[in-house]
Amino acid sequence: MTQFSVIIEKDEDGYYAHVPALQGCYAQGDTYEESLENIEDATKLYVEDLTASGQNIQKSSQIILTKIEIPDFSSSTAMPHE
Repeated sequence: MTQFSVIIEKDEDGYYAHVPALQGCYAQGDTYEESLENIEDATKLYVEDLTASGQNIQKSSQIILTKIEIPDFSSSTAMPHE
């Protein structure tokens, strides 16, 4: 079995998932669980297509998730774009 890292993000329309190691492998769902199911299906199909066409499957790299802090910018202090 091959493992792939998956990133799932919540937005106003539901959940969006993608596999960074497989460029163009995306899925979405109304719930986290649905997006996870959908990305599993999409990943299987993606890998099947790569294998059938004789292409190499890129190994999943380690993803490090962290947070950074930046100052809050209010509209009154924001610099205009030129």
